[in-house]
Amino acid sequence: MSAAPCERIAGIREDLPPGERVLWQGRPQWRSHARQAFHVREVALYFALLCVLTAYTDWRDGHALLGAGTPLALGALACLLLCALAWASSRTTIYAITTRRVFLRIGIALPLTINLPLRRIVSASLALHGDGSGDLPLHLETGPHLAFLHLWPHARPWRLRDPEPMLRGVADPQGVARILADALLGAHGEFAAGAIASAPAATPAAAPISVPASGPLAPEATPALQVRRARADAAGARHGLGAAA
Repeated sequence: MSAAPCERIAGIREDLPPGERVLWQGRPQWRSHARQAFHVREVALYFALLCVLTAYTDWRDGHALLGAGTPLALGALACLLLCALAWASSRTTIYAITTRRVFLRIGIALPLTINLPLRRIVSASLALHGDGSGDLPLHLETGPHLAFLHLWPHARPWRLRDPEPMLRGVADPQGVARILADALLGAHGEFAAGAIASAPAATPAAAPISVPASGPLAPEATPALQVRRARADAAGARHGLGAAA
């Protein structure tokens, strides 16, 4: 009898261990990446305001409206560079969810491979954006963490002390969230069952593990895997994650 074929994550030469299956894999959408991670819209707005201010100053002083061309050109160049970085980051990024881990391969010039065992992920959140993409930050258990700068832009914003890896700008985010929820439920269920089986009979039952529930996602039904619409958050949470935990 021939052995079952080993599965492999796209872009990775090594096969997964026997018994581990790929549930989902993908990469960020570069347009969402440019808007949410590299803040192209904010940069464009800044240079647009600078252009208007320069044109108004020239008009007030009776000069030709030529000075506005400089911030206009600089703004276009800055937005072009940010879009190029977002595209390169998207093309060199691989996200994957398996039956045992969440996998991230990130980095443009210096690729970094991150394996997050599902048992180390306490919970996850989901932030939806107006373009149909979404972000899934992962809250890890207490212990060693990668530095925020090592993870960026694949890290939840402003979580500097305890950085949270994040699947950013994924398509069909609710579908990916359901896959992740089911994987976490299975991993934590197996872990809890093993811990109970190996515990002495006189040991009191441990506190229940907080894991996501499978099924349709709703903010009131899934406290561990929360759903937030980015545009419904406060203006200070434009990244879509300010209230997503």
